[in-house]
This record gives sequence, C-alpha cells and structure tokens, in this order.
Amino acid sequence: MRRLISPAARQLDLFHAIPGDLAPRDAQDLMAWPFFSLAKSKRVRPIDFRMGSTSILVEATAEHGMATIWDADVLVWVASQLVEARDKGIATSRLIAATPHEILSFTERGTGKASYDRLKAALDRLQSTTIATSIRQPHQRRRHRFSWINEWKERLDPAGRPLGIEMIVPDWFYAGVLEQALVLTIDRAYFQLTGGLERWLYRVVRKHGGRQAGGWSFDVDHLHLKSGVLSPRKQFAFDLRRIVTRQALPGYVLSLEFALGRERLVFIPKPADLFDLAMRRCGRRPVEK
Repeated sequence: MRRLISPAARQLDLFHAIPGDLAPRDAQDLMAWPFFSLAKSKRVRPIDFRMGSTSILVEATAEHGMATIWDADVLVWVASQLVEARDKGIATSRLIAATPHEILSFTERGTGKASYDRLKAALDRLQSTTIATSIRQPHQRRRHRFSWINEWKERLDPAGRPLGIEMIVPDWFYAGVLEQALVLTIDRAYFQLTGGLERWLYRVVRKHGGRQAGGWSFDVDHLHLKSGVLSPRKQFAFDLRRIVTRQALPGYVLSLEFALGRERLVFIPKPADLFDLAMRRCGRRPVEK
C-alpha cells in the first residue's frame, strides 16, 4: 500500500470527488503535445521532443513503463472534477479522494476486480513517469519537472476494507486546469476509441480544430513528429489512412489531401445535432441511436 507521508501532503486539504455525471474535460496542453505512449505494449524509451521554444522530455521506469494515453483518462477525470467544483464554488485541492468505481465509471471501463487492478497499474505508471518541459515556463531555458501523480495510496478502514484512493496531482497540471483555464470539453465517445493513435489524433483535432466551420489541416510529417511514436513515418501514414477510412473520430470528418508534393490531414466538424446539443445543455445524455 502506498503511503502519503510527505510534508506537502500533510499541508493540503482533501478534496472529495463530486458524484454525478460530469462533462468530460481535457487539459489543452496534454491534447497538443506528445506526453504519453500511444502503444499498448510497455514503452521505456523516452520521448524527447523539441519544436521551436517547446521542449518535452518524458522518461519511464523499466518496472512500470511509460504512462499511456489510456492512463491519461485518469487526468481527464481529475480535470473534469476540478472544473466542475470550481464552477459550483467548491474549494479544490491537488490532494483528491475518490473511489475506483467513480473513476472507472466516468471513463466507461468495467468496474470489476480486473478493471480495478488495471487502474492501479495506470496510477503506478502515472506516478513513475517523469516529465521535464518548457511549456508555460516564463524563461525558455528553464524546465518544469514533475510526475503526473506525485503520490497515491489506497485508503482502508480499521478492518482493512478498501475505502478508495487518494492522489496528489502536480502543480503544473493543477495550475493549467484551474489558474489558466486551459481545458476543453471532449466528446464522451472518446472513451470508446480503442487505438492509441486515434485517441491522440482526436485530442489534437479537438484542440486545434475546435468548431471552426472551415476545419483545420496538418502536414502528415508534422503529425508524425508531434505524436512521439516509435514507428517510422511510413507505418504512421498507413495507420493514419486506416483511421481516415474508418472515420473513427467522433464529431469530425477526416480526409487526406496532397498539395505541393506533401500529404495533409484535413478535419472538418460534423454538422451539429440540435437535439443532441439541447440534451447536453440540460445535463442529459441523448438516447443512443
């Protein structure tokens, strides 16, 4: 069992998760840059990304491997909790208490023992993965170093029965969500995407495309670099074409175009479903068709 024993943990107030069906929100910095492994197999090789003044170094341990884009669902849950609490005038904290059931239900995972074990493994990867980045640093040569979860533990009652978990999220993440309001609402269908690349691509598209009527486009070579994947460009392009063929991303129509000898991914928002929007505004999910 992990124990929160640091002075920092003792100084933080405990924020209890808000129950209910919350809108999923994602942190924009995490949507735009290569912070996670997109592979289902263990990745230990670092992500060392540099573009202009932006640098990101993600390092993993041999024991747990790098945090994956599926593990990042925990951070989507955290961001959603923090924004919901802020909007309701509830005090928040980097020290968060929840039950595994709350997290697993929100991310649309199973809630049995196997899912609970996978959640604990995800928390271990989030805690053991370290990041050093220049993003949101006032001086380009300085980098902020942190883990996605500083510490976490399982809570037990006096009889040894589980009560839930506690975790501390890093100040870099917390400040981005609350102090700078760098969040976007994402489609709940995101949790049903099974491929790492299509999950990452949805986040990039949602971050950059938003709801612009004219859509947006990216050079495929640029996307390959920005994804942080280990696969060669040829394999990346092949996987991208399969996603375009399936039209896998909720809310967007994808296409590939060639211009001046270069391949570009184009994405355009689908026309809004007015009934769907009305249901979401009143806090209800539409009936699945």
